[in-house]
Amino acid sequence: MAQAELKDLLEAGVHFGHQTRRWNPNMRRFIFTEMDGIHIIDLLQTEALLENARKFAGELATGGGTVLFVGTKKQAADTIQEWADRCKMPYVNKRWLGGLLTNFNTMSGRIARLHELSGWKEEGKLDLLPTKERMGMEAELAKLEFNLGGVRDMDRLPDAVFVADLKTEEIAVNEAARLRIPIIGLVDTNCDPTPVDYVIPGNDDAIRSCELVIGTIGSAIEEGSSAWRVQEEKRIAEEMERRKKDEEERKKREEEEKARREAEEAKQAEEEAAKQKAAQEQAAQAKKAAQDKGSGPAGPAAAGDPPSPATTQGTVPPTTSPAGEAPGAQVQATPAGAAVEATADTASVAEVKEEASEEQPPAPPEESAKAADSEESK
Repeated sequence: MAQAELKDLLEAGVHFGHQTRRWNPNMRRFIFTEMDGIHIIDLLQTEALLENARKFAGELATGGGTVLFVGTKKQAADTIQEWADRCKMPYVNKRWLGGLLTNFNTMSGRIARLHELSGWKEEGKLDLLPTKERMGMEAELAKLEFNLGGVRDMDRLPDAVFVADLKTEEIAVNEAARLRIPIIGLVDTNCDPTPVDYVIPGNDDAIRSCELVIGTIGSAIEEGSSAWRVQEEKRIAEEMERRKKDEEERKKREEEEKARREAEEAKQAEEEAAKQKAAQEQAAQAKKAAQDKGSGPAGPAAAGDPPSPATTQGTVPPTTSPAGEAPGAQVQATPAGAAVEATADTASVAEVKEEASEEQPPAPPEESAKAADSEESK
């Protein structure tokens, strides 16, 4: 950080104040003496207070704070814009709009309108509009550029305000004091230093004096903001790296979880297929057993089942006719089932006749005699 020494302050004419008849009594403690009707400022106090203000501005910028440069008088306007651009800080060097700080919500809308019109102009949309409408928008853009061009990137209230002349920027000082924003001010002998937090007693009418004070504060802010931007870029890079690493770990976990689910699903599918195959095999075995049971055993006939034709034919002997039939007659061979049925029928008829003969009572003698006579007559 550049530090202004006593010799530099003396060469720049910072010690020259206003005429004695135009002084402010509140500046009495900063006045060294009077010479030729002009107050001489105590440069020892100026050097110490400037160093104090420089440290405050540097620490504020190092922490990422914003300092608003304000100086609309022609002796300081160009220097204010130059150092504000170098520090990448907002500034006002044309005209202070009332309510820029106290009514910042409305001013934010106007700043947004400035960005909108600037974007249309860069994209060439203004050239496509009718002439009257285009000229109106160009005039509006020029007015916004004049009033708000230096604060177009200020998206929030500043953390501190640097003022080059308290009398000229009285409205800005009052708004900053109302919002309790720290004020760094170059205060001449005709100004009231009461609302200023960091007073820098000095000549605010000389170009060299303004350049020296503004350059000292600006260099501190530039160095601090540069260090902060480096740290911020490093932090952003680390944050991006961390997010990238977390994203890779998350994707890896998702892939592992997906692979695990696929393996479980494949295992379940295999188990289901094995169960279905086992069920099909059991069903096939049951069906085969039922078919085998329905066809019967291949060995000897079971008890109660009718014998097969071949077995009956081979085991049942041919039957002869009863004694009352003609001799020599033989019974033709029949199927086993028919032979068995015929045998069973013959046996049943013989049993019936025998039972009937047993149950029938003997005939009386008269009937038997009549039967014998009829036979003789025949």
